[in-house]
Amino acid sequence: MNESTIRVRLMKNDDFDAVVKIDEKVLNTSRQEFYEIKFEKLFKSKEYLPTSLVAEKPDGTVVGFIMGQLFMGEYGIFEDEANLDTIGVDPDYQKQGIGEMLVNEYMDHLKELGVRKVNTLVDRNDAKMLHFLNSNQFSASTTIVSLERIL
Repeated sequence: MNESTIRVRLMKNDDFDAVVKIDEKVLNTSRQEFYEIKFEKLFKSKEYLPTSLVAEKPDGTVVGFIMGQLFMGEYGIFEDEANLDTIGVDPDYQKQGIGEMLVNEYMDHLKELGVRKVNTLVDRNDAKMLHFLNSNQFSASTTIVSLERIL
C-alpha cells in the first residue's frame, strides 16, 4: 500500500462502523457510545460544519479518520479557530504516511473555511501522540493553560 492509492474525503454518517472498528483496534477497547454521540452532533446538528475526514483505499475500505469541530458563531459568522479532537489510523496501515496525510488535508480544508488556528489536547504522557503532533507542526499553546482538580 502506498500513499498515492489512499484517498481522503469528507466523513459521512455511513463511516460510523469503520471509525468505531479502527478506534477499537488502536485502543483495544470499544468506545461505540462515544462515537454515537460524536456522529449525532456531527451529522444531525446545525451547529457544526462538516470538517471530519476519512482516508480510504481504492476499494472504499476506510483505514483512517480525523475528527474535530468548527463552530459557527452567532449569526452564522465562522470562528477563526477549530479543534482536532480524534484521529485514528488502522494499525495495519500505520507508518505509511496516512496520519500525516489526514492532518494535512484537515488543515487545508479548515484553512479554506477561514480557520487560522487549530487546537488539540493530548495527554502529556502519550509520547507517541506528542511526537506525531509535533512532527505535524503542532506546538505547545502560548495562550491556553490546562488546569485540573483531582477528586
